[in-house]
Amino acid sequence: MMIKETFLDLVSYPTNSDPTAGVTPSTPEQKVLGAHIVDVMKGMGIEDAYMSETGYVYGTIPATAERKNTVGFVAHMDTYGGVCGENIRPQIIENYDGGEIALGTSGLKLSPEAFPDLAKHKGKTLITTDGTTLLGADDKAGVAAILCAAKEILDEKKPHGTVKLGFTPDEEIGQGADHFDVEGFGCDFAYTVDGGYLGELEYENFNAAAAVVEVAGLSIHTGGAKGKMVNSMSVAMEYCDMLPKAAVPEHTEMYEGFIHLDSIQGDVEYTKMEFIIRDHDAKLFDDKKKLMEDAAAYINAKYPSQPVKVTITESYRNMKEHILAHWEVVEIMEKAMRQNGVEPVSIPIRGGTDGARLSYMGLPCPNICTGSANHHGKLEYAVVEDMEKVKDIIKTAVDIVE
Repeated sequence: MMIKETFLDLVSYPTNSDPTAGVTPSTPEQKVLGAHIVDVMKGMGIEDAYMSETGYVYGTIPATAERKNTVGFVAHMDTYGGVCGENIRPQIIENYDGGEIALGTSGLKLSPEAFPDLAKHKGKTLITTDGTTLLGADDKAGVAAILCAAKEILDEKKPHGTVKLGFTPDEEIGQGADHFDVEGFGCDFAYTVDGGYLGELEYENFNAAAAVVEVAGLSIHTGGAKGKMVNSMSVAMEYCDMLPKAAVPEHTEMYEGFIHLDSIQGDVEYTKMEFIIRDHDAKLFDDKKKLMEDAAAYINAKYPSQPVKVTITESYRNMKEHILAHWEVVEIMEKAMRQNGVEPVSIPIRGGTDGARLSYMGLPCPNICTGSANHHGKLEYAVVEDMEKVKDIIKTAVDIVE
């Protein structure tokens, strides 16, 4: 069971998730892939592999030696819905020469000038898109690494404790842990395999919330609108002007948080804006939420119609405080990486993973790399040798767990 072939098989299944669906999984294609993964696991000898009604896939590698802890590995099956994920036509670049890569006939290119990390992969095998779709390495590279590691663990029959596998739907829309059966999973700790570059080991992420700002206007014929019309779009722009200009994704990095206007639709009578709020620091996160509420209160005090309504919904919290109490899970993975010649690099996740929510649900769950990069776009790529290394790291972690 080779990781390149496994990965190419997985990305042939379209699994974009849909935040508007209101059901789990949000798209039926995710269950198609889930059923396929169940078949793959059963074919390798994982007898209890199954898919739940809500599209979660689980399986167990039984212990061959008495160990104190049970470890799990989790990846998500869905892909980002903002870029086409159907009819993916991967390009395989063997013995990469370190130069520019044309993505099919799309006109898009991958170049070391724009992406300096490409230079590190000279001589390796890269899998890219053809420039018309995303690749799906987020997170099918993680799924492939877990499945291939499981197959080798079973075939090699080395002494190990119980290993649990879990594959989730709808992570990309923040719902990957909604129906995850933590109790049934039965792990002392787990790792999401949902990162990027080889060596990434992440145990802190953004606190996250979504905010919907609705502005009610009043339309009056423009010929007699003075003193009467309330243009909801103008009020919406006034609201945006009250938010910090530098605290946006395009001007922040590392631990810097932001308020991001993700979409806006409107006319004179009604405008709706959707924001996401992010910060690693809990107080700064709460300050950002209050700022959005205070801006609405200021405008509503200014207009008799009180046109602005803000609804804020928390998505997930920083898992760091839960991981710090179980630091051994980080140390195990650091050791596993180093035993495979990979130096772990811990950086703050400027996003979230299923592991963040699972940690709050009682399952300490740091995140590790997949050997892929440029997720959520047509410039996404995966490195075969790095995916192989992730597979080996997973196997080593299983060996280390006592």
